[in-house]
Amino acid sequence: MSERRVDVATSALNSVTVETNKILRNTYMLLGMTLAFSALTASVSMVLNLPLYMYWVFALTGLGLLFVVHRMADSAKGLPAIFAFTGVMGAALGPLLNIYMSMPNGPSLVLQSLAGTALIFFSLSAYALQSKRDFSFMHGFLFAGLIVAIIAMIANIFLNIPALSLTISAAVIMIMSGLILVDTSRIINGGETNYIRATVGLYLNIYNIFVHLLHLLGVFGGDE
Repeated sequence: MSERRVDVATSALNSVTVETNKILRNTYMLLGMTLAFSALTASVSMVLNLPLYMYWVFALTGLGLLFVVHRMADSAKGLPAIFAFTGVMGAALGPLLNIYMSMPNGPSLVLQSLAGTALIFFSLSAYALQSKRDFSFMHGFLFAGLIVAIIAMIANIFLNIPALSLTISAAVIMIMSGLILVDTSRIINGGETNYIRATVGLYLNIYNIFVHLLHLLGVFGGDE
């Protein structure tokens, strides 16, 4: 009887492991595809030389689509919804990237930001996967920090304090880095079983790290 219980427990554990690996594999595959699609729409947006205000138009549209993605994540409509969302968010980058590319060392800044973002993501993801630790305890603290950062961003639209802007960008990079650990560990430990929602979380972490890292590099290295 005890051996049968051990076999059942082992079988259940193997089943959970297989399912977790499947969600993880699907998440990373979809993440790669959505990032590539965002890069494509960002390139189109840059070629069209869209004005800066289009960043806000696309960003607000993306916010609306984000709710659509979460609503449709459990159905077949989730996939076209996430590509619509990431396509719009990629297009939002076009006007910003054109500004940075117009700087004397603009291409270098963009490449450094891409490399830095990739290094942060792969390093933290590898640590979460290797350690298999549960980082969910950080979620509340990081969410509170994100709310504070958003409020500070809104306030700085009117205050226009350069030092505050830099502080916000640094804080957002730290918060999103923490969320990469949280989101990855949730997938590993079975806290997230929907690969579309998992992809959206990681995509937003990467997106925000890239934008704010580009801002920091642009301020400190834009005059070279």
